[in-house]
Amino acid sequence: MKLTCCIIDDEPLAIELLEEYVHKTDFLILKGKYTDATLAMKDIMKVAPDFIFLDIHLQGINGVELSKIIGDKTKVIFTTAYDKYAIDGYKVNAVDYLLKPISYSDFINAVQKVQSVCMRHHPQDNTYEQKAIFVHSEYKLLQIKIKDILFIEGLKDYLKIYVEGEPSPILSLNTMKAMENTLPGEHFARVHRSFIVNKDKIKVIERNRIVFGKNYIPISDTYKDEFMDFINKRML
Repeated sequence: MKLTCCIIDDEPLAIELLEEYVHKTDFLILKGKYTDATLAMKDIMKVAPDFIFLDIHLQGINGVELSKIIGDKTKVIFTTAYDKYAIDGYKVNAVDYLLKPISYSDFINAVQKVQSVCMRHHPQDNTYEQKAIFVHSEYKLLQIKIKDILFIEGLKDYLKIYVEGEPSPILSLNTMKAMENTLPGEHFARVHRSFIVNKDKIKVIERNRIVFGKNYIPISDTYKDEFMDFINKRML
């Protein structure tokens, strides 16, 4: 699913960095970049991008106020050098909040949240068989069909994504929380602080462990009740 976006920031270097990130991300299309908030507001009403990168501290108008004028149809990722504005950002239901200087991994995490929100609002693009996510791995962006994911293992700041048909897992700089928020809950479940599993791929459960070939995924007490509710509903 392609997403359109705009950048609003009164710092040219900040725009340059975000533009670079957008262009290296295959599923993003940049529809405009602005240092002038008034001009941006007029264009965005016409262009109607899926989301905008919006600096909170703009000349002449506060980014939070600008987001209220634009409305809920266009999603917002706030960018700022001042972390004191985070609470204001969430008051207007911003999808995410990025603190400058922005790393590419943080950028991707935020964009994936927008992707997840937009998928929920575009049913024609929302079939499980067609859904895909992009993950950052070894200086590349890899597209993975969600239905092919077997399970995900968390390793501090990294994830190991086990994909059906792939000989080895994909290593990605990401967090379990970001991945859990991105994947559809009707198909995926957190069963341990370090594991998310594709419920549709489960074939064997043995002694509170889910078996995927030679891999044994523990089911922790924290997630056991919710997971067993799902299993009981499918038992004959």
